[in-house]
Amino acid sequence: MQSGTILNISCYLFVSLPDAAALRERLHAHAESLGLKGTVLIAEEGINLFLAGPADAVNAWVDALRADPRFAALTPKRSWSETQPFRRLKVKVKAEIIRMNQPAIRPDRAPRAPALAPATLTRWLDQGHDDDGREVVMLDTRNGFEVDHGGFDDAIDWRLHKFSDFPAALAAHRDELVGKTVVSYCTGGIRCEKAAMVLEDQGLRAWQLDGGILKYFEDTGGPHYHGGCFVFDERESLAPDLSPVE
Repeated sequence: MQSGTILNISCYLFVSLPDAAALRERLHAHAESLGLKGTVLIAEEGINLFLAGPADAVNAWVDALRADPRFAALTPKRSWSETQPFRRLKVKVKAEIIRMNQPAIRPDRAPRAPALAPATLTRWLDQGHDDDGREVVMLDTRNGFEVDHGGFDDAIDWRLHKFSDFPAALAAHRDELVGKTVVSYCTGGIRCEKAAMVLEDQGLRAWQLDGGILKYFEDTGGPHYHGGCFVFDERESLAPDLSPVE
């Protein structure tokens, strides 16, 4: 249900972008001309963005981006607010759109790790196992302070300080996951997508929650989830109905 006049979108896509620097100039100029605010990160491995503004302006920017065939698969997650949650517009070129410091992990160059639809996850959690009867464990790939706002019931939380800590944490805890179906999750999907690739590299049965917590809220309303979802803007945390937590 729409509540507010400002449309907030978040999305990412792992796709090879050798022209990242030139792309940055074009995307910044268009977003600025439309009065949008937020953050767009571009790297050779893809794009990650959080933008907000009037719906017509946001949709026009997304439509122009999707006109480039490389971005046709972008599927923004949407929420609404009464006020603009960002103070300025930032469009940056980075080494990675989400830093893991694992050069061999390049989602833009490899098959995508298995993605689990929110509705399927709900069914698995309802029944207590996956479709093969294996125990399902939820693995939170967010930073510890984000987890403190809310998470899936009984999820594994390694109290990460930053996402680049994930590979070392996995090395320390790998044996605890053997024989289980691991579903990695994060806010919007970008971290759990990379995490699922690392889990697979370690010989584990792993899925990523497609679209992350925000898509799970949007599609299911948030069963088996407690609290809110931390977001990196002035709203701070969103409830399962995607409204700001008071």
